[in-house]
Amino acid sequence: MTMHFSVLASGSTGNAFYVETEEQAFLVDAGLSGKQMEALFTTIGRDMSKLSGILVTHEHSDHIKGLGVVARKHKLPIYANEKTWQAMERSIGEISLDQKFTFDMEEVKTFGSLDIESFGVSHDAAEPMFYVFHHEDQKLVLVTDTGYVSDRMKGIISNADTYIFESNHDVGMLRMGRYPWSVKRRILSDIGHVSNEDAAVAMSEVTGDRTKRIYLAHLSIDNNIKDLARMSVEQTLQTKGIITGEQFSLFDTDPKKPTELVMV
Repeated sequence: MTMHFSVLASGSTGNAFYVETEEQAFLVDAGLSGKQMEALFTTIGRDMSKLSGILVTHEHSDHIKGLGVVARKHKLPIYANEKTWQAMERSIGEISLDQKFTFDMEEVKTFGSLDIESFGVSHDAAEPMFYVFHHEDQKLVLVTDTGYVSDRMKGIISNADTYIFESNHDVGMLRMGRYPWSVKRRILSDIGHVSNEDAAVAMSEVTGDRTKRIYLAHLSIDNNIKDLARMSVEQTLQTKGIITGEQFSLFDTDPKKPTELVMV
C-alpha cells in the first residue's frame, strides 16, 4: 500500500498538486485553466474524471483559476473551509450543492486508508490552510503561501517523508525588482511568502530521520530562479549542519511542467 504524488504546477502563475493511493486520488488546487489542467493530467498518465475530489487551500486566483470548470465538467466534490467558500464563490461560478463540502481548519478527514489533515498558514487570504497526507506509515506535507512557519505548524508538519515546501523569493531580487513597494512589503510580511533562506531555516527545524525528499515550490517568476533557490537553501541548511544529498534530496518544481509521479 503506497502513496504517490506529482507537483503538477507550482509558481506565482498557477498551482496544482496531485496525490493518490490505491483507492483514492485527490487534486489540491486548480490554479491553471481547465484546458491546462487536463494537459497536466495527460502528462502524468492520469484521468481527471477518476478523482475522488478537489481540496482547496485558499481563494487566490493562482490556486482556483480552473476550479469551477474542472469540478463542473467531471462532477467532482470540492472541499474548502467556510470562509474560503465565501471568498471564492464569485470567482468559480455555480457549483451544485451536492459537490460542495466543508473541510474545517485543523480537522482530519478520512477517505478509506488516507487521512488528510488541514492546518492554518499565515497568508493574506480569508482562511488559508494546507494539508498533510497520512497513508499507512507514509507522511506527505504540502505547505506554501505562508509568510512564516509558526511553531504550531512545525509541530504538525514535523518529520514527514516528503515535503512540498515554499521557497518563494530571493530577498535581494525582490528588493531590487520592479514591483511597487506596497507589493514588496506584502510579500516580505508575515502574511506574504517565505524566502529561500527562511524556508531552509524552517526545513532544518521540521525534517527528521524519515525525510527523503523536499520539493522547492511556489517560486516567484520575477523574484527567484531555480538554481538560486536550490543554492540558497543548500547553503542555509549547511550552516545548520545538514548536507543535502545525505539526509534528503532537493527537487525543483515548475509552473508549467509536472514533476514525475513518484512514491512518497
